[in-house]
Amino acid sequence: MTNPPGPLSDIRVIEMGQLIAGPFCGQLLGDLGAEVIKIEQPGAGDPMRHWGTKNDNGDSLTWPVIARNKKSITSDLRRARGQEVTRKLLATADILIENFRPGTLERWNLAPERLWLENPALIVVRVSGFGQSGPYAGRAGYGSIGEAMGGLRHLIGEPDRPPARAGVSIGDSLAGTYAALGALAALHTRKSTGRGQVVDSAIYEAVLAMSEAQLTEWDAVGHQRERTGAILPNVAPSNVYPTAKGAEVLIAANQDTVFRRLAAAMGRAQLAADPRYATHDARGEHQAELDQLIAGWSRELDADTVLEMLHEAGVPAGKVYRAEDMFADEHFAARSAITHARNRRGEEFAMQNVAPRLSGTPGSVRWAGPDLGEHTDHILTELGLGTAEIASLRATATI
Repeated sequence: MTNPPGPLSDIRVIEMGQLIAGPFCGQLLGDLGAEVIKIEQPGAGDPMRHWGTKNDNGDSLTWPVIARNKKSITSDLRRARGQEVTRKLLATADILIENFRPGTLERWNLAPERLWLENPALIVVRVSGFGQSGPYAGRAGYGSIGEAMGGLRHLIGEPDRPPARAGVSIGDSLAGTYAALGALAALHTRKSTGRGQVVDSAIYEAVLAMSEAQLTEWDAVGHQRERTGAILPNVAPSNVYPTAKGAEVLIAANQDTVFRRLAAAMGRAQLAADPRYATHDARGEHQAELDQLIAGWSRELDADTVLEMLHEAGVPAGKVYRAEDMFADEHFAARSAITHARNRRGEEFAMQNVAPRLSGTPGSVRWAGPDLGEHTDHILTELGLGTAEIASLRATATI
């Protein structure tokens, strides 16, 4: 079956970033149909080609996902000839993504102002730890540092233990997501102005943007949120509860009407009229004892029975899934939430499908992460470079 073209199929993106933050932006745009051409260092490539869990061949299983739908060319951006070729490519592009330390593009003669001389419509997406300005701009900034300074790490984990971390690189992914959102906003603005602009996505600010009302609470009443483990204080019941055979279920019934349905499903409808549990505020004040009541009920039943009863009653609930549970779930299958993609060598990889879904022009996963430099000759030929010039660039390790 032929994949649909996607809503960004007329957009060319050049990705210079590495690791996760910038490349995740490229992944999102590629999922929505953009042509994403990734520039990598000759002979080395993006470190993500070698990071994470590996298959039996020793190949990274992260690379097929983060680099899906992308083309790979090689160019040494530290050399004048590599920079020249890159500027020629950028003259044909709509969006440039980079996540180097601020000032790197300028040292490579690829500053936005120079690129705009030949392509004034180019949108330059710059992802970094601390942004393109300010006293910390020049610092190295991994996603973990952005998570710490953006306030997320302080809130993850149990209150009597040091801060924990999410099991995925959430800071990098958030910065990449906001970078993609900014790129789309800049594309929209370009329709009226005809000009590109810089999109400045800082990891710590992307994390901070997800912090809800923390700053407001501190400024208004001096309230500092703290680590609370699996719960949100005063939001009850909303927690993970045990079941008879070891599986855990998450039940979220903190709204008054939903709690009444939960109490009835438990066979204890009177709880909804009990002054300790009748309102949202009251349940929050008695959160611990309410969780104990629900856990006492759930641990007598297996997870499937608990979920069947709660779904029948209209109570939001679900198992705490691992990867194997996702593969076994009929809803994941019905919506094709998991898809498969092949690389040029015919290797097939399962991975999450595109989100969000557009009804008229949906995105798609068209292929898995490419081999290093797989598309170099084709792209350079398209730019007008002859066979001899390409051979010369390759002989000097420029590509």
